Amino acid sequence: MSEKLYMVPNQPTPNIPVRFDPALCNGCNRCVETCSRDVLMPHPEKKQPPVVLYPDECWFCGTCVEECGRPGAIRMVHPLNQSVVVHWKRKETGEYFRLGMKNPPPPNTRPPAR
Repeated sequence: MSEKLYMVPNQPTPNIPVRFDPALCNGCNRCVETCSRDVLMPHPEKKQPPVVLYPDECWFCGTCVEECGRPGAIRMVHPLNQSVVVHWKRKETGEYFRLGMKNPPPPNTRPPAR
């Protein structure tokens, strides 16, 4: 018997849970081994980043990123509806502010409206 078994990835979706930097990833597959959802699969070629086989199954837990021994080789890409973006606009001046900006406005000292 010489039957072959093939794994076929799900069709690409807008969600790609993790991205690899091929310049930094050495294909050690530590991320593949630690993924509890089996989203990743080792690349068939040696020293290549793993294949994201089932992107829809990712829970965005980040264990793959934490387990990676090479900082920056893998990063989580959260869907837009899970991104935390904190920004606000001052009504009087129209100024936009965001969390982490270099020159933030002074803190609000007014008591909350009742």
